[in-house]
Amino acid sequence: MTLPEHAPNPTSPHPATASHQAHPAGSRMPQAWVWTSLALGIAATIAIISAAMLWQRLNNIQQQLALQSADSRGQAVEARTLARQAEDVSRDTASRMSVMEARVGEVALQRGQLEELVQSLSRNRDDTMVGDIESAVRFAMQQSQLSGSPDPLVSALKIAQQRVTVSAQPRLAPLQRAIARDLDRIAASKSLDTAGLLARMDDLLRQIDDLPLQNDVLDKNARRTAPARNRGNQSAPAAASAPAEAATDDSASPSWWLSALSTAWGVVHEEARSLVRVRRIDYPDAVLLSPTQAFFVRENLKLRILNARMALLGRQMNASRNDLAAAADAVHKYFDISSRRGQQAAQQLNQLQQAMQDVEVPRANDTLAALATAAAGR
Repeated sequence: MTLPEHAPNPTSPHPATASHQAHPAGSRMPQAWVWTSLALGIAATIAIISAAMLWQRLNNIQQQLALQSADSRGQAVEARTLARQAEDVSRDTASRMSVMEARVGEVALQRGQLEELVQSLSRNRDDTMVGDIESAVRFAMQQSQLSGSPDPLVSALKIAQQRVTVSAQPRLAPLQRAIARDLDRIAASKSLDTAGLLARMDDLLRQIDDLPLQNDVLDKNARRTAPARNRGNQSAPAAASAPAEAATDDSASPSWWLSALSTAWGVVHEEARSLVRVRRIDYPDAVLLSPTQAFFVRENLKLRILNARMALLGRQMNASRNDLAAAADAVHKYFDISSRRGQQAAQQLNQLQQAMQDVEVPRANDTLAALATAAAGR
């Protein structure tokens, strides 16, 4: 194998090494220059890159400044437009303010006139309220006189008291005190319980159909005694057969004759008593009532109580008491008072007669006097 022509000989020393060995001082200077050139190149590259970046940033800043300036110009235009509009609005506002001031003056004048009108209306309202209260109190007094109950008058006085309290007028304070005195006097007075009396009369009307008549009681007693008499008749043959059997058993004893005679006498006596009954009857007509007459007796009793009820509603106490007394007489005459229902009906009629009293409903004199004073002081 032949070596190339310019191939170094491995056995020969390296030319660079030889040259380096030959020139040691001169080889350091080119190497330093290389490193310096390399450093300068790197620095120049960095400077170029930085300059490029700065240039790009500057361009961006310039673009932003251009956009901001454009926006500023647009905002300035808008601001000028708004300023013109504000000036126009201020002119309109000033003109409107002048008009409003003129209107406020007119309103102030109208307000003064309105206050005077309100004061006059307030005085008229108080006078109207006094007149309304007086009319209501007088009408309630008439209702109380007709019904015999103070409830309408009490209701009218309470409503008047509420109206006076709401009005809060110092000149109506005496009227409020007068109403309070009338209410206290009415509360302390006696009154007739018309509603309760009417309810008791209605209850009595419902009980009339169930009241037992006197002839019904006699028929029931007769029906009770008939089975007893039949049982006595049936027991007589048995009692008569008993001594006969005893005679067959003991014919030597004479006592069976006496027992037979006593039994026969008892049967005859019982039959005689069943044929004749003695009873005290104060009203013979009550015993002789037929079913049709009994129906009309009950209806007449109802009419009496209804007449008493109508008389009570019409404040005719004497007529109501007379009708109730006639109804009580009819109950004692035709109905059985010894029964429980008859006793209750008679007791209720007596209580109703005692409750029918002429009760005078108090008048609201203090309230009427205070209303007259308030109407005169206007």
